[in-house]
Amino acid sequence: MSLSQHSAPVAFARPVLVRDGVYEHLRRAVLDGEIAPGERIGEVELGERLGVSRTPIREAIMRLTQDGLLMGSANKGVRVRTVTAQEARDTYAVREELDGLGAALAAAAHTAADAAALRAALGEINAARDGDYRQQTRLDLGFHRAITGAAHNAALGDLARNLEQRVALIKHQTRTYNAHPDTAAQHAAILKAVLDRDAAAAREAARLHVRTFAALVVNEMNPDA
Repeated sequence: MSLSQHSAPVAFARPVLVRDGVYEHLRRAVLDGEIAPGERIGEVELGERLGVSRTPIREAIMRLTQDGLLMGSANKGVRVRTVTAQEARDTYAVREELDGLGAALAAAAHTAADAAALRAALGEINAARDGDYRQQTRLDLGFHRAITGAAHNAALGDLARNLEQRVALIKHQTRTYNAHPDTAAQHAAILKAVLDRDAAAAREAARLHVRTFAALVVNEMNPDA
C-alpha cells in the first residue's frame, strides 16, 4: 500500500477496541483518497504501520469489503474498489433524489447553529488550495454532509452515509471536477435557498448540481456512453 506524498497520512490513535479503530482508520483513509481506487492493501505493511496484529486488520478489511469500499481477488489481493460508468450513473441518479430531498428538508428544519455550520463549510471549500484534490474532495463531501445534517432526518442520514462512500470512490477515481467553474456558483445557490427557507428552490438547486457533475463524471469514465 503506497500513501500520498503530497499530504501527511491520517493519524491513528489506538482505541479501546482495536478492531473498531482499525476499521475507522482504514475507512477514512479510503474515503479521503489516501489509498486510491485500485490500490492494493497490504495486511503486513498496514499492521506494522499501525502497530497492531493482523487479526484486526483482517476484520477491518472484511467489514470494508461488506461496505463496498474494498474488493478482493485471488490474483490481486485486496484493493480499494473501482467503480464502473454504469455504477456511477446509478449512484448519481440516487444522489440527485437524496440531495434534493436533503436540501428541501434542511430549508425547513435548519437551526441557527446549522446555518452557521453551513456558511463555515462553504467558506472552507472556497478557501481551499488550488490543486489539493484530496482537501477539496473532503471539504466538498463535508458541505453536502452538513446539508444532510441540517435536515434533521435520521433515515436520510443513514442513506446518505452509504451513498457518500460510493461518491467518494467515484471522486477519487476521476479526480477532475471539484474545481470546476460551476461548482462555487452552484454551492452558493444551494446554500442561499436553504438559508432563505425556500424548500422548492433548495431541492432544484441541489438536483441541478448533481446532474451537472454526473454528466461530466460519467463521460470521463465512459466517453462512448
